[in-house]
Amino acid sequence: MIKKSKIFEVYETQLGRRNILLTKNLVKGVSVYGERLFNQDGEEYREWVSNKSKLAAAILKGCPNTGIRKDDVVLYLGAASGTTASHVSDIVGENGFVFALDFAPRVVRDLVFVCEKRKNMAPLLEDANNPESYKDKISKEVDIVYQDVAQKNQAQIFLKNCDMFLKKEGYALLALKARSVDVSAKPSVIFKKVREEISKKLIIIDERKLEPFEMDHCMFVCKKK
Repeated sequence: MIKKSKIFEVYETQLGRRNILLTKNLVKGVSVYGERLFNQDGEEYREWVSNKSKLAAAILKGCPNTGIRKDDVVLYLGAASGTTASHVSDIVGENGFVFALDFAPRVVRDLVFVCEKRKNMAPLLEDANNPESYKDKISKEVDIVYQDVAQKNQAQIFLKNCDMFLKKEGYALLALKARSVDVSAKPSVIFKKVREEISKKLIIIDERKLEPFEMDHCMFVCKKK
């Protein structure tokens, strides 16, 4: 039995003893990364694999609100080949939009194929360090900034893009990779330091460590003041 979860436009079902997440498939019959498809009452759903998506992991760890809703416009930094971005595409639906950005040509090539089938997604080959270089490609202020980049200055990149693109009271999600910031420091120390830095500009409404799905990762859910 597939039922709505507590998160907007996210569904869940039981497989044995496991609770799995799903999103309603925007492109019926198409699996993006080999995930299973489920059908119920004429609707098709895609399994949201938690060990391949930090956002799914955060939800399973109890995140009460991602802020992402139907019809939202999302700037996704670090979209890679489109695994999580495709589920965000499902969530925002036909009238929402996802600007999916990555700086690695190899993964953007794969991302292009995902976007060709999803009319509410556009790939951008850009460096999130330099939001000025793509500001003319983002149509308007966005409802959501979502970031998943493995760079030392993750917090600074996040805040720069929120300053430039996120509308007032919009939501911003940072999937922080502690080992990319400083491999020699304890993740808890990195999390505290980043928390202090981003709280100067944003309201942190939720914070979740992602073990056992992702080690040394933390998801910050924030809101623009």
